[in-house]
Amino acid sequence: MSRTHVQVSLFALMLAAAGLPLYIHLPAYASGELGMSLGALGGLLIGLRVLDFVQDPLLGRMVDRFPNARALFAALALAGLALGFALVFTLLPEAGQLYWLIAGLALLFTAHSLGSILFYGQSTAIAGGAAGLVKLAAFREGGSLLGVLLAALAPTLFVAAGAGGGGYPAFGLGLVALAGAVWLLTRPLWRIAGPATAPMQFAALKSAGGVQLLWIALINSLPVALTSTLFLFFVQDKLGLESLAGPLLMLFFLAAALSVPLWSWLVRRHGARRILPLAMALAIVSFIGAALLPAGAGLGFGLICLASGAALGADMVILPVLFSTALARAGLSAGAAFGLWSFAGKLALALAAALALPALQLAGYTPNATNTAQALTILTLAYAVVPCIIKIIAIVLVTRLPQEVNTL
Repeated sequence: MSRTHVQVSLFALMLAAAGLPLYIHLPAYASGELGMSLGALGGLLIGLRVLDFVQDPLLGRMVDRFPNARALFAALALAGLALGFALVFTLLPEAGQLYWLIAGLALLFTAHSLGSILFYGQSTAIAGGAAGLVKLAAFREGGSLLGVLLAALAPTLFVAAGAGGGGYPAFGLGLVALAGAVWLLTRPLWRIAGPATAPMQFAALKSAGGVQLLWIALINSLPVALTSTLFLFFVQDKLGLESLAGPLLMLFFLAAALSVPLWSWLVRRHGARRILPLAMALAIVSFIGAALLPAGAGLGFGLICLASGAALGADMVILPVLFSTALARAGLSAGAAFGLWSFAGKLALALAAALALPALQLAGYTPNATNTAQALTILTLAYAVVPCIIKIIAIVLVTRLPQEVNTL
């Protein structure tokens, strides 16, 4: 493991802490600590995605336009993440909470977009060419999964250490400190020069297979987005395992992190065309199992967390590498292209929250309360059955990829 690989893992860890964990914590935080309804939160998140729709492609073009400013862009991204987390979780005032929350989330999403676009766009340069992308992805996605794991568990750990407010104010401050440390340790990444590339044009991206991969990224992200958004609700209210929510979440992300080297080896040995559909099928099996679980099935859900976590590891390694390889093969600049990639992933998370949370509210579901059988059935459908159907669609799209696009 080189110093560069460690730096890649650290930067990925910081970005990941501002991605999936935000959607894990935000429903419980907004409803429990701020008194916001699930419907209002869903509407807020989809509204903020309108901002991403405009800004992500523009941020990508900016990164491509000023390649010598990569270090500055990285500093701005990390500073935005630090301030955004402080605004949302630590400095939220009693008066004007909604406006403060909107401003904090907008800053977080913008900073996360800039950091993600910059980071993934720099991947080919850091890897030394397309041939090194799979190895680099193992360190990048391993760091991402560690960041998700730490951020997902942090509030619980802070509460155990005596922090108030559900652990969220301390969580915000912890991420501020982490962002500063990551900036100091990862500055050399932005001095690595990449190969000459052509500006990204939609026709060239489509010809390289990038548009198909973007659609797959969006659809394939929806099942994980749904289960992440509803995880705490499903564990505490459907399974009645609230005390095990933290350990089960840890098990899920540990399985994902530990599976990354295995998926990387399998892809190098057998190719993405064979391995990616198998990983997606593993996710489908886990969704079916979750839908059939009775209340109190801690062991069964633990096994499902292992299987679904391993499937997530494959998604995080293979799809971004396929996209990076397609861009490198076509000689296209990666910034604007990964602006679209970043938007696709975040749109999936927002759609999951915007559709699932209001639907649960309409069904009469109330978090951490006594719910009717009908409400819990809707929760199970949203958590397990709908993701299963979407994953099947994603498998069909992967099998229809051209040979040259589905090859690493």
